[in-house]
Amino acid sequence: MATAKTPAKTAAKGKKPVGPKPGEYPGKIVDIDVSKEVSESFLEYAYSVIYSRALPDARDGLKPVHRRILHQMADMGLRPERGHVKSARVVGEVMGKLHPHGDGAIYDALVRMAQSFSMRLPLIDGHGNFGSLDAGPAAMRYTEARLASAAMAMVAEADENTVDFGPNYDGQLAEPLVLPAAYPNLLVNGGSGIAVGMATNMAPHNLGEVIAATNFLIENPSATVKQLMKFVPGPDFPTGGELVGLDGVREAYATGKGSFKVRASVEIEKVSTRKMGIVIKELPFTIGPEKVVERIAALVKAKKIAGISDIIDLTDGQTGTNVVIEIKNGFEPEAVLEQLYALTPMEDAFSINAVALVKGKPQTLGLKELLKVFIEHRIEVVRRRSEFRKAKAEGRLTLVDGLLKAIIDIDKVIKIIRGSDDAAAAKEKLMKDFKLNDEQTTYILDMPLRRLTKMSKLELETEQKELKSTIAELTKLLKSEDAIKAQVSDELTAVGKSFATPRKTRIGAA
Repeated sequence: MATAKTPAKTAAKGKKPVGPKPGEYPGKIVDIDVSKEVSESFLEYAYSVIYSRALPDARDGLKPVHRRILHQMADMGLRPERGHVKSARVVGEVMGKLHPHGDGAIYDALVRMAQSFSMRLPLIDGHGNFGSLDAGPAAMRYTEARLASAAMAMVAEADENTVDFGPNYDGQLAEPLVLPAAYPNLLVNGGSGIAVGMATNMAPHNLGEVIAATNFLIENPSATVKQLMKFVPGPDFPTGGELVGLDGVREAYATGKGSFKVRASVEIEKVSTRKMGIVIKELPFTIGPEKVVERIAALVKAKKIAGISDIIDLTDGQTGTNVVIEIKNGFEPEAVLEQLYALTPMEDAFSINAVALVKGKPQTLGLKELLKVFIEHRIEVVRRRSEFRKAKAEGRLTLVDGLLKAIIDIDKVIKIIRGSDDAAAAKEKLMKDFKLNDEQTTYILDMPLRRLTKMSKLELETEQKELKSTIAELTKLLKSEDAIKAQVSDELTAVGKSFATPRKTRIGAA
């Protein structure tokens, strides 16, 4: 039987074992302080969780996994006008190229971005069973996905040098460190995450209200939280409901931390010829009807609540939440409803802990601070985009100017090219005779003659005029900070017109 070889060998019986001499295998054993090693390793792990997984960036409101999903789907061409593809394909592409973690975590993130009851403005258009408040989604091999229209406003212009890119996990590809984000996604869609030693929990808001507040802050940088709350009176949950009091909301908007209650929306009506009932139409955020029905049934069975004769769950994917609670004759529905609010999840507390990454560091942010971070981000995006487009227009204008010089005497250009011994000679002759620079001459020489001869001077002059106009407009924009801010405001307003919807969550009395 063969045995593994080791550095130490045993000599014949009765003799001392022969082993490595001191210093023969240097660097294999290192003396370390265990407490220091554990402390440093745990700190590295904590940093990794905070920056790379758990906390969203305050600029685009996305965690790395969500950002990578949206970027990869855009790279795959999964636009709203294209067909859906299997979610498993998206997950595989994201995991293989950008996010080297479990496929389950990637799919969970993808699913959430497609759920209308989780996101105030869904970023993914899902096809198939993406779950409900009471049940999980189908496996990724059964569902299909593509980008929603709102997601295009998040990823658009990323290829115009608007944001910084960094290497992916193996250094073979580049990924955006933040998305251009044409609207304040962190406020609009909220989010939650648990890091090491800190956590975040953000409430969703109404897009139209958030954009109105952002535009107001652009025009009035010294605006107070009270003034901003005239535009954003409180969170707007995708499941509706009713906010009970605003004290906690005001505290959250001022300090980044606060708690408030959300109630179910109900209607008291006749449910049969002889009985009144309470019909639940909307429930607090993340609360499913099955959970409420089970809780009410348990309370009735334990005789902790009286006056309920039956409870029927008629909720479905088409009509939404519809839970009918029949009230016994002799009981007041309003009194039973107050008991339900007190004893069941029909009234639930929501705590805001607005922790997000700002310049790579976790910070607790109030409403004004969140909007300011987004405004600064969009100003930078518009500036970088304008510089990119200006440079591109200037580059094209140089080529058009060269073509216009050459097209005046196209026959001479062709004669020089055909009569030259090589490309270098043709290039030198063209530069000298037509006063062209190196870039212009190279472009003409690389162009097929059939294209060069078919070019219209009128078309080139029209393009030249348009390019000069574009460059002048972009130059004017880049010289004025106020003009850039106005551009940001105009673009926000356009997004609001495209995607804003009426408020779902009502503001109730304390």
